[in-house]
Amino acid sequence: MKMLQGFLDSLEEGVLFLDPARRILEINTAALRMVGQHRAVIIDSLCPTLFAGTQCARECETRGYCSLTPAPGEDGKIQDIVLKGPQGTDISLRMWAMLLPPNDGGLYCAIILRDCSREMELEAKVRERWQLGGLIGRSSAMQDLYQKVLRAAASEATVLVTGESGVGKELVARALHDNSVRAKGPYIAVHCAALPENLQESELFGHAKGAFSGATAARLGRFEAANGGTLLLDEIGEISPATQIRLLRVLQEREVVRVGENLSRRVDVRVVAATHRDLSAMVRRGEFREDLYYRLRVLPLHVPALREHRDDIPLLTSKLLGDLAERYRRPDLRLSPEAMLAMESYDWPGNVRQLFNALEYAVVQSDGPTILPRHLLPELAAESAAPAEAMPVAGLQLTRYYMAPATAEQEQALILRVLQESGGNKAEAARRLGMSRTTLWKRMSRMA
Repeated sequence: MKMLQGFLDSLEEGVLFLDPARRILEINTAALRMVGQHRAVIIDSLCPTLFAGTQCARECETRGYCSLTPAPGEDGKIQDIVLKGPQGTDISLRMWAMLLPPNDGGLYCAIILRDCSREMELEAKVRERWQLGGLIGRSSAMQDLYQKVLRAAASEATVLVTGESGVGKELVARALHDNSVRAKGPYIAVHCAALPENLQESELFGHAKGAFSGATAARLGRFEAANGGTLLLDEIGEISPATQIRLLRVLQEREVVRVGENLSRRVDVRVVAATHRDLSAMVRRGEFREDLYYRLRVLPLHVPALREHRDDIPLLTSKLLGDLAERYRRPDLRLSPEAMLAMESYDWPGNVRQLFNALEYAVVQSDGPTILPRHLLPELAAESAAPAEAMPVAGLQLTRYYMAPATAEQEQALILRVLQESGGNKAEAARRLGMSRTTLWKRMSRMA
């Protein structure tokens, strides 16, 4: 028994042994360090009391048995929890259970704990460079966009955001506002394509009481509502010629006149316009005023299509799948390597919006925690036939077996790089490196 205890105490993972009533019969040194309590307090106590307040403990108390133990024919459940350490710091733990064979000691199962705090810290450092507001991407194309957004945010000039439908032009506008001196002011978004032509002027500039049939009260427009802040004119190419003339005057004079009034009202608004259309071509065809086009296009920003920064697909997929997992209350959702490969291989004509819809379809179709190629849309499932070895990772040759670099520093740089390029998906990063997920976790835990 002393030899067994010595072996358990040498493990990096924490181990707790429970009886069928979930009483803790034994615990190793690593687990004591993680939970921050004395052995005498823990032994003979109920496991849920040790992790009180966590999702794991709540499920355990509701069911009356350990919620991590697998049912017959099922895989065990993995649970991530956060505990308060002895110094008040958060400790991130990953835990799972193993059923034990019948024995004389009354041991029913073992709870395994892994300290993921360092792993979470490393991922947080990587995430700081992954996004700007709601924009997500690690590629050079997205990094270039981040720089342009931050430079434009420091200015008060009008911005024209262009890009295909679904690339996130609205997120660029929001990032411009949130990083500007107007961040504490209002942010108003107007979808011009959704406004009937006869209501465009009233919606944008407001109207006086009785200005037209149904105008039973005076109403301020979106420009006045955004005073002191930012106004997004989304799909600006859809406004009528008459509204174009009035908009040009507002941009020039910084004054609005409500429909049915003669009184000019000063407005202090930073205008951001967005469109998926080619406004310069519309100008040549006489469909859009040239003077308004150049008034809007003081600072042009182009958002790249998803196929132009394909290496961001794993990162985007990981983030969007996390959002869907929360919405559908399925916290263990993940993509299989083959499904992820299909995502990376597709061209995504509908860009990030299409990516989100495709993931939601897969979540609905899947009947377990892992999304497989057969759960994907037919056009995506066809991409999964491509061999994994055909996907190079920024000069890294994919291998079936892991070959460690010459130095620890080189290995750390390699792991961080592949983790970044895999969108934080550790299973995918491990696959690309040619190692198991357990090996990857251990390598990351050693990065001090």
